Amino acid sequence: MQIAVAGSIATDHLMTFRGSFADSLVVEQLDKISVSFLADSLEIRRGGVAGNICFGMAVLGSRPILVGAAGEDFADYRSWLTRHGVVTDHVHISDSRHTARFVCTTDDTMAQIATFYQGAMAEARMIELGPIHEQWGLDLVLIGADDPEAMLRHTKECRSRGIPFVADPSQQLAFADGPVIRSLIDGADYLFTNEYESHLTETKTGWTQEEIDARVTTRVITRGKDGADIRTKGEEPIHVPVAGEVKRVDPTGVGDAFRAGFLVGLAGGLGHERCAQIGSTLATYVLETVGTQEYVVRRDAFLERIETAYGAEAAEEIAPLVRTANG
Repeated sequence: MQIAVAGSIATDHLMTFRGSFADSLVVEQLDKISVSFLADSLEIRRGGVAGNICFGMAVLGSRPILVGAAGEDFADYRSWLTRHGVVTDHVHISDSRHTARFVCTTDDTMAQIATFYQGAMAEARMIELGPIHEQWGLDLVLIGADDPEAMLRHTKECRSRGIPFVADPSQQLAFADGPVIRSLIDGADYLFTNEYESHLTETKTGWTQEEIDARVTTRVITRGKDGADIRTKGEEPIHVPVAGEVKRVDPTGVGDAFRAGFLVGLAGGLGHERCAQIGSTLATYVLETVGTQEYVVRRDAFLERIETAYGAEAAEEIAPLVRTANG
């Protein structure tokens, strides 16, 4: 199965605050908010939802196609992704804007305050999927958070060309209105959201949970420490718990890793339960690491985590798909 991942490509500036944001927020004064937090560390890392998902897929042995826009400062990032097995030939390079920036501060409770500068991402709307599909014969396109016009264009093009697609609007749900969100998710083969985004989708679209379920083939809702739920038309719902406890260092990119593992399972023809188990296990690597692409996956250790969390049968079925470059 040939999978393309369309979405943001960014550089992450990740800071940590020793304390709780909540202690500095006065609910009655939020309309006059003016606060600052003294961060005690700064990490500058590669990121963006499309870059993160493609990296995770490649680390497990897949060869995804990255679709997005970046600036001329993308050269080192491109080299990194290419070395890990990501196809980067279809990244649009802006001649006037820097690659997008994600600036995020995380407190001791894992709460986050972030700002995103789109930069070159605004030019993603110039990318046409048709030539990519003609070259690669795409079986599935994940349409992640990106320039809103690009997301709409990619979604419409998937529909018109008959390419199955995954709707994964994530961060853009906060800014998009109801009609835009309805356009992005209606008819999707898969819809990915976390628990909060699931409620936000229902509120903004005016569709009930049942109405959304009727408009997509499979709906995947991640629930943090409570695992993930998967609902597919005509099938019994599936719940997959998290893959055990690990040291929680930084949650940035955990959802992207889950999606990466899930897509690797789909590409390998596995059922949704196994797909989610791969995703949940890969997510633990990100959670225990600072940075969204700084983790190293070794095949034996990865399969050991699978077996510990989900049993020997799961590990046996997943094993043929895990072909990490790190052994």
